[in-house]
Order: sequence, then structure tokens, then C-alpha cells
Amino acid sequence: SRNIRQSSKIFYEDIREIHKRRYLLQPIALEIFCGNGQNYLLSFPQKVRNKVFQKVSSMATQIADNAQQSVAGQKRTANVEQNAGLLSSLIGETSVTQRWVRGEITNFQYLMHLNSLAGRSYNDLMQYPVFPWILANYDSEVLDLNESANFRDLSKPMGAQTKDRLDQFLKRYRDWDDPQGDTPPYHYGTHYSSAMIVCSYLIRLEPFTQHFLRLQGGHFDLADRMFHSIKEAWYSASRQNMADVKELIPEFFYLPEFLENSNSFDLGTKQNGEILNNVVLPPWAKNDPREFIRMHREALECDYVSRHLHLKNAAIGFINNFGQIPKQLFRKQHPAKRMTPPKQFSMLVDVSPLIPPQSPIGGTPSINYEKIFFYHLTNLKSSQQPIKELKGPVGQIIQHEKNILSVEQNKILIPKSYNRYVAWGCADHSLRVGCYDSDRTYHAWENIDNCGEIICCACPSAKLLIIAGTSSVLSVYNIDAKMKKLSLKQTLFGHSDVVTALTSSTAYNIILSGSRDQSAIIWDLARLTYVRQLVGHIGVVAAVSINELTGDIATCSGTWLHIWSINGHQLAVVNTSMGSSDRMQQILCVTFSSIREWDTKNVIITGSTDGVVRLWSIEFLSKRSQQSEDLPKTISKSKFDVKDNNVQSLESKYIGM
Repeated sequence: SRNIRQSSKIFYEDIREIHKRRYLLQPIALEIFCGNGQNYLLSFPQKVRNKVFQKVSSMATQIADNAQQSVAGQKRTANVEQNAGLLSSLIGETSVTQRWVRGEITNFQYLMHLNSLAGRSYNDLMQYPVFPWILANYDSEVLDLNESANFRDLSKPMGAQTKDRLDQFLKRYRDWDDPQGDTPPYHYGTHYSSAMIVCSYLIRLEPFTQHFLRLQGGHFDLADRMFHSIKEAWYSASRQNMADVKELIPEFFYLPEFLENSNSFDLGTKQNGEILNNVVLPPWAKNDPREFIRMHREALECDYVSRHLHLKNAAIGFINNFGQIPKQLFRKQHPAKRMTPPKQFSMLVDVSPLIPPQSPIGGTPSINYEKIFFYHLTNLKSSQQPIKELKGPVGQIIQHEKNILSVEQNKILIPKSYNRYVAWGCADHSLRVGCYDSDRTYHAWENIDNCGEIICCACPSAKLLIIAGTSSVLSVYNIDAKMKKLSLKQTLFGHSDVVTALTSSTAYNIILSGSRDQSAIIWDLARLTYVRQLVGHIGVVAAVSINELTGDIATCSGTWLHIWSINGHQLAVVNTSMGSSDRMQQILCVTFSSIREWDTKNVIITGSTDGVVRLWSIEFLSKRSQQSEDLPKTISKSKFDVKDNNVQSLESKYIGM
């Protein structure tokens, strides 16, 4: 009924940050960020807003109070800048700006922080995050990121990218004459960001399609004015259209789905007869949205952009502009990034998808590939001493800070400190909590019988435990702070047979389960609901993994390795059996490397019953060829070449154990 009052509950202990925001250009809103990734933009009368802010700030005990923990990268109580000097209120050397200057966070992360500090939010189309155009070359078959001519001039706004265009704006300003005297001279009659610009970019995705239609009076715009081509959008904003100076939005650097008309909307036909459908990509993207996003993100993070990005911060208003859009952040010139030799690491592979994601302002610094082990397999040597002596087969290995931790099968380490574990497989179906260092059990949860025999567990946090087994259901439990009480939170139904594999990702708020019913299911970790099913496996799904950087998913069935996007699109598949001699080997475990999400040098690692650890790299192939009869039928639309019963986009490197 329409008369039913709808409400939402936000628990104080879940709140990590609260910030004062504007709504409809008035200082009347609060934005609340929660630990599970959800956030809310709430509007109040101004005096009420300030009282609510004070009340929530005093009651929410888990609010991040330092820059290292916060989403915005600043102290909760600090202003962005004080008169004493540049960024002095951002706690000096630990500020987000100084971390960027030192190369400790990526360019993408830093721009997101600046957007947040300026009051921009995904919750408000009027103040949506802004990202700059990076490239100027949308014509070439190959994009050379070492060539400066391929980049836009980051020291100038979009209205000054060419001399002719700049001269036109200056002439309009000089020659402006309003007979009424009401309108002063101006350079630009439009803005680089607005609700309509955001919705036009994202028009192929809901709910932005409906937002666009509401802004447009219930119908799509003329086809010739719709966002249809990356190249045409660049030329319009940089040189051709005096009424267009728009910049980009963050989705251009991480979300390939917005470039595809997956919902088959009828967007119209241009005057030249061209039907609007998917966004037309530059030739160097090989007509593949994922490849465009990957290369566009790589361009954002390249050395040229890193050396010039501080100039762009001034151009899009973080320094020289202020007023209602955007909020002024810096009153002095922004410092340049230090282009120092990259830091070196001896180990850069995340060996467990259960490791918590990096902090919001964390990031992988520049990487020296000479130190990455999987490019020097011939130089690998076994350690002189075992990492740890276990009483049985290894069940989990994780990297925590500088240590490698491992436990037996039917055990899983509890984040965040990983000094405790949960064990299962007992005859009484109980779960037991033990100490990692002493291996002593100090508590048991009994009467865990709603999922039959427990086969697998996942532990996203110290407060949440997910178990599954022979009953085919997933049971989600809350754990109290003292690890004494276990209470059932939700039961998830979807599989029709034994659940055989389970993992979760707090970075993407998803649970991934695999089953004997030959399917895998993605669940929403925050809402504890079904999302989608991944089908096409030829047997039991024995191993699953989630890439904490990209959200990509790996599922393994028998000798087959499947790679999926977080939205369920199959990206690649390969039979890891290399010949008739190892047809019976089965994949037991799988994980992703976690270097940089745009880097093609990332690998997928599998371990099998034949004692071999194999490393796979995904390579983009633009041509399609006839698939082998051995491949699952579900990949008939795969764009990856097939040869000798193997998808060649997955290149194998392996080590015998």
C-alpha cells in the first residue's frame, strides 16, 4: 500500500564515516558511509542536519578518526586546508595528497579522494564525481602511452584544448554586450558536469536510463545528440562544440558495462542512417569494452599522466575554482608527483581471496617486474625450512603483513588479525574456535545442524561466518565480539545439491558458492540475497575464487578453469589438462594475483591433484574461430581463439611440486 511508511535502519556500530554535504546546492544533507560498503545521502532542514550530525558523531563508536582509515583520506574533525600551509590539516606526511606525491596510491584513487573531499557523491547526480579526459588519440590502431601527443593537455580546461577554440571563447567574453545589463561577460555557457551529462554517459544502464527520460520529458533525445562514440564525444568537448566542455565520470575507468546496450533500448537512428546501439570505441580498443576500460585505466596511471595530473587538479576546479560547484580544496598550487624509482617487493601475489581488501586509501605502488617471481620461474627455489609444520593436508595459505600463515583442511583463519581460526568436520557437527599460535581450541559452537555435514566455510570478517554443506543451503551467522555466541542471520537457498566450494569478497560485497549441481552462485553479502547463477560446468564445482581488485571470478570443475566478470559474463575458459597423460587430474584450488587491475601481466594460479601449480595469463584476441567440440557449449560466443582443445587466451606456465 502507498500508505505504508518505508524506513531503513542504520546501526551505529556499522557507521564508519559521516560528512556534511549539500543537496540541491544547499547545505542540508549528511552522507553516511557504512562498513559493509553501503552509503546514504540524507536530507534535513539545516538546523536539524547539524544536530543529527553531532548526535550520530557521538554515538557511532566505529567512526574512522584518522586519514589512514577514512574513505576521504582525512581526519574526521579537520578542515581540508588551514592558513598555515598547504594541506597542513591533512596531518602532514600521512595525508592523502602526500601519499599520492610519494606514489603510494594510484591516480584513480587520488582523484576519487579529491572528489569526496569536494563534496561530490555517487548519491547526487548534480554533484557526481568528475574525472578528466586523459587521451586525445581515438583514431589509431595502436595506442602508445610513451608518446605525449596521444594525451590531452592536462594544464588546460576543455575550452582551451585548441588555440582556435580558446580564441572563440575569449572573443565571446570581450565582445559580450547585454542590453539589459543583467548578465555579466562569461567564457563558458555550460558546465563540465551536470545531472544530464552523467545520465547521457550512463544512458544504457538502469536506473540512469529512467533518470535520463525524466530529465528529457519522458523520451530519448535526438539520436545525433546522444552519446554514441568515444571519439565523437572527445571532438565535441575539445574542439567542435562551443556549448560542450564536459569532462568524464569515473565509470570510464572501471565499468565496461555502460558501453554496451545490454537492455536493447531503442535509442534511435542518426541522420546518416546509423542506428544507435553500443558505444563506438576507438580502434585501439579492438571493439571490446573491457579492453577499452583496461587501456583507459592504464593511460590514467601511466608516467605521463602522473607527471601532469597535478596541473589538471587546477583545471577542473580543485584549486582555482570555488563556489557551489565545486567546493574549493586548495588555496595554493598543488604539488607534483615524485617520479622516483619504483619500490621493490619480493612477493606480490595474494594467495588467498579471503584477505581483507586494502584500506580505502591504500594502493599498490609502482612495481619492479624484475622482482616478480612468475617471470623468473627457472630461478625459483624451495625454502630451506618449511613455513609451518601441519598435522594434515594444507587447507588455507594467506599472506598477512610480512608473514605467510597456513592451516589444515577444514580450518579457516579469522580476519583481521588472523590469530584465530574456525574448524569444522567434527563428528558432532560443531564448529570450534582455536588459537593459531598454540593450536589450542578454546570454544565450541554446538548444534550447528541446519546445513547437514559442513563441507566448507567462509569468514568475511570477525563478525560474520558463512557455512555450507550437504544440505545444499548456505547459512550465515553473526559472531559476537567475545567469540562465544553464534546466531543465525540468514539462510540462502539456490543450490540443488551439496555445496562444495565457498568464498567471499568484502571489497565487492559478494559471496561465491560452488556445488555438486554443476553451478556456481553469486550472492549479495550486504543484503544476503541471490544475485545470479553461473552455469556451464561439466561436473562438480570444486574450487572458486574472487579477484579483490577487479571482481572477476574463477570457477573450476574437473580440469576446466572458467573466468567470469562480476556481472556473470564468461571471459575465458580452458581445459588445464595438457595431454592424455593427465586427463584425470582435477583442479583443487585457484586464486588471482593482485598487482594492478589494468595490468595484463596479472595471472590466475591453479593447483591440481597431479601436484602441479599452473599459472595462467589472459590475453586479448580480437578474432574468433571455430570452437573445439571438447569445450563447453556455453562459450559458443567466446571471442577467444581455440587450438588443440585449449583456449589460447589462457597461456600456461607451471611448476612441478
